[in-house]
Amino acid sequence: MNSSIKGIATASLALLLNYSANPAFALPQKINHPVTVATQASKDILIVPGERVGPITRKTTKRDLVKLFGASHLVDKTISGAEGIGSFAATQVNLNQGRSLLVVWSDNTRTKPLDVRNLGSAWKIREGIGVGTPLSELRKKLGNFKLYGLGWDYGGTILLDSSKLSRYQGKLILRVDTAPNASEKFPNDYQSVSGDATFSSSNPYWKPLGIRLAEIIVVLNSSE
Repeated sequence: MNSSIKGIATASLALLLNYSANPAFALPQKINHPVTVATQASKDILIVPGERVGPITRKTTKRDLVKLFGASHLVDKTISGAEGIGSFAATQVNLNQGRSLLVVWSDNTRTKPLDVRNLGSAWKIREGIGVGTPLSELRKKLGNFKLYGLGWDYGGTILLDSSKLSRYQGKLILRVDTAPNASEKFPNDYQSVSGDATFSSSNPYWKPLGIRLAEIIVVLNSSE
């Protein structure tokens, strides 16, 4: 890593690669009786970084997820760590209207959530930012921030400590990506904002790439 970016948002970026969202395998679920999703739980789509994702809080357990959303909406998974090293318990919550998400647990007891990720487009923080928010809107909310170049492990990760949302540092991870096939359509622009370096969100090379928010990770409990 270039010396100019060492130490920037280290904790958040380490967490970003601590887990892979690709499941190693899914565990079958036992459903003893049908359970309907609680009305209030299904309507709450607010993200409070470091505190909650809808009704899911730092203290939520797998048993709580069953009560909140119903066993039929849950799928337990084991996801691989970065570069296939290690494995971590997770629970997929399958909901409609862009409200699905993945809870990553601290261990196999599924009693302490580390983070919530793979959030659908319905989920928003109080500032109105969610998956799919375009770069132009992100700049209105965050100011002229910095982010990592595309095409590598930390590609597109926003450095919150350079933005108006610096208070969410260590509690929220935001990563942007290009529109489909943007790298083929605009190869020069893509290469100009790629690689192990930081770039300003006002860099003109971003404009033709159709940059939008692609991933949100909400940290609830830090990993040890």
